[in-house]
Amino acid sequence: MTGGFSLLALPDFPWDRLVPYQDLARAHPGGIVDLSVGTPVDPVPPVAREALAAAADSPGYPLTYGTPRLREAAAGWLRRRHGVTIDPADVLPTIGSKELVAWLPTLLGVRPGERVVFPELAYPTYDVGARLAGAEPYATDGLLALGPERVPLVWVNSPSNPTGRVLPAEHLRKVVAWARERGAVVASDECYIELGWEEHPVSVLHPDVCEGSHENLLAVHSLSKRSNFAGYRAGFVTGDPRLVRRLLEVRKHAGMMMPAPVQAATAAVLDDDAHADEQRERYARRRAVLRPALERAGWRIEHSAAGLYLWATNGTGCWDQVRALAERGILVAPGEFYGDAGRDHVRVAITATDERVDAAVSRLQ
Repeated sequence: MTGGFSLLALPDFPWDRLVPYQDLARAHPGGIVDLSVGTPVDPVPPVAREALAAAADSPGYPLTYGTPRLREAAAGWLRRRHGVTIDPADVLPTIGSKELVAWLPTLLGVRPGERVVFPELAYPTYDVGARLAGAEPYATDGLLALGPERVPLVWVNSPSNPTGRVLPAEHLRKVVAWARERGAVVASDECYIELGWEEHPVSVLHPDVCEGSHENLLAVHSLSKRSNFAGYRAGFVTGDPRLVRRLLEVRKHAGMMMPAPVQAATAAVLDDDAHADEQRERYARRRAVLRPALERAGWRIEHSAAGLYLWATNGTGCWDQVRALAERGILVAPGEFYGDAGRDHVRVAITATDERVDAAVSRLQ
């Protein structure tokens, strides 16, 4: 207890541990090539900036539920790009996707002591979200290990962060069937869904997975990667109408509102596929030169069939690999950040500029 308040048992913020290696990489004569966090570096699409400026005179409170224009744009994008049909009424904008991942167990009323299930190699915020609700984080790739236990929430993430692994429709269908037998909600983090390379990602809301019913299913989407929108904090959640209404009511009370100008910009980019295709081509080019350069330098690339990362190992511990690359001025993320199963891997982002990626390739030769 501190000052009469109980402190949550949260893990240390992992990126703080990378600072010494960041300093080492920055000391390289050619400067740092930062392939760690995976933050977008390319321009925000003009269509977004124009919509943002046009909506800048927004003195009133925005709608937690979002404008009809935004919800229709999200539904149109899902139908057009991913073969998913939803009612626009079942779309709820979020302030980026990370805040929803962190607060979803709490918003759904997960009780202390209950297990929140997520993959063995996973984005750390699934674990944090369980802890914020007082629940027990449980990392597993085998749901059968839970036996008959009833759990309130199961996270899936395809394409995966960090591995780039894509879960086929058959696998997702089995997860959905298992969860429905136990009354669990399946929340699918689909923020990299438009970035399939060797494999094509599918939404948990696709008929091939859910068999036409969105009951107890939620899909979480982000515009950060598709539209270079990380600075705008724009995403949305959709799926089971009952669950979306529940989330809406709680978020109204909590004041979780996407700013009105950002809502306008979000609708604009969801309606526009041209900029997303252009950005995808940028990433494809960077990936096409960075992957073979790592392989020639002694790293093996595993999974990485989709998304913005290469999941790599040279057979040593992840921190040894981080140091070896930092000495060449290249900063990457240790696989340990994403679970114990990642101790022998590093995650290499393909989000740096063309010039910086070329610098990394040169240093790896």
